[in-house]
Formats: sequence, C-alpha cells, structure tokens
Amino acid sequence: MRRLLWLGIGLAVGALVVRKATRAAQAYTPAGIATSVTESVGGLVESMRNFVDDVRDGMAEREQEIHRAFAEGVLYEDQFAELREPPGSGGNEWLREEGTR
Repeated sequence: MRRLLWLGIGLAVGALVVRKATRAAQAYTPAGIATSVTESVGGLVESMRNFVDDVRDGMAEREQEIHRAFAEGVLYEDQFAELREPPGSGGNEWLREEGTR
C-alpha cells in the first residue's frame, strides 16, 4: 500500500515538473518570445493611453476652473506662477543662443 502511495506522489510530482518545464521551454521559442513581446507592448500602449486620458482630464478640469473664474470676474489665482521664471530673467539663454545660429 505504501508503494502505491509513493508511486502516486511520484507521478504527480513528475507531471508537475514536466508541465513546468514545457511552459519554460515554450517561453523561449520564437512564438513564445513573440507572445511575450506582444503582451508587453500591449501593456505599454494601454499605460500610455491611460496617462494621456489622465492628462486630458486634468487639462479639462483646469480649463473649467479658468472659465468659471473668468465668468465670475474673479481673478484666477495661478498656483504655479512662482515656479515659472519671469520673462527676461535670463533663465533660457541657451534657447536664445540656439535660435540665433
């Protein structure tokens, strides 16, 4: 009876090992590599689409805030004005030099 138990355990472990090895070997075939690349590129494209959608949503929200403030006659407070350099401060000298060449 013990021999049958160990035989069953051995068959089960052997089947699992063969199945894992087959999957690993399939991953390194040209078809497996192509599938992997396709899935990766598809995920990258989906991530880019999500990013672009988030940026568009943010732009639309910001534009609505500006329109609302303009319609109400309220001075819109630019939260990022201090991050930008004032014009003529000389922060983008390399751009001017590139443009003159």
